[in-house]
Amino acid sequence: MNMFLPILFIFITILIYIVMKHFYHGVKHPLLVPIFTSSLLVAVLLLLTKTPYGTYMSGAKWIDELLGPAVVALAIPLYENRETIKRNMLTILLSVFIGSIVGMISGIALSMVIHVQNELIYSLAPKSVTTPIAMEISEIVGGAPALAAVYVMIAGISGAMFGPFLMRVCRIKHPISRGIGFGTASHGIGTARALEMGNVEGALSSIAMTLSAVVTSFLCPVILSMFLS
Repeated sequence: MNMFLPILFIFITILIYIVMKHFYHGVKHPLLVPIFTSSLLVAVLLLLTKTPYGTYMSGAKWIDELLGPAVVALAIPLYENRETIKRNMLTILLSVFIGSIVGMISGIALSMVIHVQNELIYSLAPKSVTTPIAMEISEIVGGAPALAAVYVMIAGISGAMFGPFLMRVCRIKHPISRGIGFGTASHGIGTARALEMGNVEGALSSIAMTLSAVVTSFLCPVILSMFLS
């Protein structure tokens, strides 16, 4: 039976995602984005069957391994929109720089207002970059990498869920602006959501995600020392 568990978990994960994606396209409600509903259903399934997470990942890890090729595939929309990126490079760099700083400062400031413990703030500050980088930054500054991973997931899913609504409310319609917003605030999950809107949004989101990770890596320790020294 053990030899079939990895295959079973891969099949279940893919099936749940396909079903929830089909359901989302039929309903189009922001709370039903597939990444959120699929993760929730898998978590409920593991709890109901009392399956340890390690056992589940013995099979599902192969899906996780596809993240690398998926990120590399983002080079395709980048290449297709290279001229647009060149023409707007200064705007992109400035927007990502400011957005990254605002993302860190807002999280730190709000945490301080509600008197959150410093360890949690250290883990929260790099929430808007991709998981491996956020975990590394969190460990360097004295936070908990596991908590950082949770905050990154929350930032990504909430951005994918509520980002389009907020952009409509704020009347942000330009594809470059939308792409930069998703990539800077919601990393890979936001980029996947941006790709649903269009190739330009996806391309700009992927480059914003990369630049945001670089900016956050350098400035996060500095900003934390300014607020919590």
